[in-house]
Amino acid sequence: MGFPSELALATRNEGKIREILQICADWPVRWAMAREIEGGPEHRAATWPEVQETGQSYLENALLKARAAARGAGVPAVADDSGIEVDALGGEPGPRSARFAGPQATDAQNLRLLIERISDVPDSLRTARYRCVAACAWPGGREVWAEGLCEGRLILEPRGSGGFGYDPIFVPQREPHRTMAELPPEEKNAISHRGGALRSLGERLRADP
Repeated sequence: MGFPSELALATRNEGKIREILQICADWPVRWAMAREIEGGPEHRAATWPEVQETGQSYLENALLKARAAARGAGVPAVADDSGIEVDALGGEPGPRSARFAGPQATDAQNLRLLIERISDVPDSLRTARYRCVAACAWPGGREVWAEGLCEGRLILEPRGSGGFGYDPIFVPQREPHRTMAELPPEEKNAISHRGGALRSLGERLRADP
């Protein structure tokens, strides 16, 4: 059976949209999007309600978004939820990463708060990881998902202009001299939590009986 012929992409986050379409460029699907994309892949406009991320885990939030988009677009929908887990903060902010500095916080505000919270933590103890769960939900109720991790450490001085979120202070283990924000998109996607989760999800969809 393989991939559905059409998938709704259940996010309005510009950074996520860009990354997901790059990571999933080889998926043989037509995308249903909540906005128009200039120069993007073949797609159609679709609508679904804004979803409050009220889940207590990445999986719960990913499924909330995927289910809403699947109902609204009338086709299977892909959503992800991700966050950064800082060991010195007991795993925070985790699923609250996008709202770390408040419900309407910007990336810059979240980043600034995290730097403040770890400013007294020794470099050797500033270990962290990005975690992502990517899920696909069908209008009829079927659901599959996959998880991806990217281990690394945090620095106190932001570097780089790429990526989004906490990327300017996250140095991945596999690229120990550059932050995520300093990596070209293809290099970041090859090692990122989102890349790992979506590639694993793609394998599950490709093997779908």
